[in-house]
Amino acid sequence: METILSGIRSTGNLHLGNYFGAVKNFVKMQHENNCYFFIADYHSLTTHPTPEDLHNNVRKVLAEYLASGLDPEAATLYVQSDVPEIPELYLLLNMNSYIGELERTTTFKDKIRTQPDNVNAGLLTYPVLMAADILIHNATKVPVGKDQEQNLEMARKFAKRFNHMYQVDYFNEPVAYNFGENLVKIPGLDGDGKMGKSTGNGIYLVDDPKNIRKKVMKAKTDAGPTEMNQTKPEVIQNLFTIMDVVSASDTVSHFNDKYNGCEIRYGDLKKQLAEDIIAFTSPIRERILDIEKNDEYLRTVVKMGAEKARASAAKTLKDVREIIGFKPF
Repeated sequence: METILSGIRSTGNLHLGNYFGAVKNFVKMQHENNCYFFIADYHSLTTHPTPEDLHNNVRKVLAEYLASGLDPEAATLYVQSDVPEIPELYLLLNMNSYIGELERTTTFKDKIRTQPDNVNAGLLTYPVLMAADILIHNATKVPVGKDQEQNLEMARKFAKRFNHMYQVDYFNEPVAYNFGENLVKIPGLDGDGKMGKSTGNGIYLVDDPKNIRKKVMKAKTDAGPTEMNQTKPEVIQNLFTIMDVVSASDTVSHFNDKYNGCEIRYGDLKKQLAEDIIAFTSPIRERILDIEKNDEYLRTVVKMGAEKARASAAKTLKDVREIIGFKPF
């Protein structure tokens, strides 16, 4: 049985990128593997150091996980800040992490560019905290999108370095898990890059039909193809990529044929795409709204998840402390 871990920040609602990037497939495998799924509220502070409502953000994401099909009886579903062993392991791993390697990570360079007034130490050591999240349960596989592959490689490096420094074979070297498929990267509606919370280019599972139609109809396009069977530019391929995961195959084929024949009407494509997204998200949205009303159920889920996560984390931290040399007198 594999130990598999995945997480999501608590900076807002889950969008289609989150769902198709990990949650959908995680739901499929939670009964056959030792699965950990967590809400990364510590990570959220690297970009939102003064959140307006951190607790409510966590609550929303928790309800969305559950509505998407995660079973708290089968998987371990928990909030990152409910497991104090994680920041302690983060501290210990930081002692064996080097400034130069952290400064060279792509995510750090991207954040320096996008938030130059908030280049904090948490951003720099983001890969170390991510490694602590993974190694605290000695996970073997981690579902990640392409943008996080480098950080996962850093986690492998820290695990290998720990084993080498202390002459042990304790930590697994976790590998990217893509459910037997290519790693999924759902694009945003702005024609550039992935779907994300901070860029405002996403469709959220909780969005109502009116909002979805409005967002999709505003998606960027171009003037249209000028040659038969020409390669789609990124701004157009993005729409087709989303259509691939929410629409019927004959619908995708229809609009591909229209594009290849220089007969595409982007307005028609967008209208169809919006309706297909609505059909996909509406059942999930209804479950989200129901779960959000059930405070007792949410409390029970969080308590159970924290207990299960801490049982695993406490064993790892105890072992790590003993390996390093922290022993009681």
